Amino acid sequence: MFRILGVIETLRVLDIEMPAQVIACFLYVATREDGCTTAEMQEELGLTAASMSRNTTWLTGKHRSNPERGLNLITKEVYEPNKRLRILRLTPEGRKLAQRLSTQLNG
Repeated sequence: MFRILGVIETLRVLDIEMPAQVIACFLYVATREDGCTTAEMQEELGLTAASMSRNTTWLTGKHRSNPERGLNLITKEVYEPNKRLRILRLTPEGRKLAQRLSTQLNG
C-alpha cells in the first residue's frame, strides 16, 4: 500500500489537485506501448466522451481553466483511419514519469 501511496504522491507533485480520472487516463496510456485511441480508453475506463476529452487534454500541454496547469505527459493526434478519434501517446516526459512510477511500484 505504501508503494501505491508513493505513486499517487509522485503524481500529485505535478498538480496537487489531480483527480483520480486524470491519473487513470495517464496510467492507461502508459500501459499501451504503441499508444491507444480515445475510443479504446473511453470504453476500457468507462468514461463519457466529455470526461475522456477533458482528462486527456489536461495530460497534454493544455488545461481547460488554466493553460499553466497542462502536464505535457501525452500527445493527442488525429487518428488517420477515423478522423473523429485521436491517438494518445506518451511524450518523452511522460515516458520518464511512467518509468519512475514503475520503479516505485516494482522496486
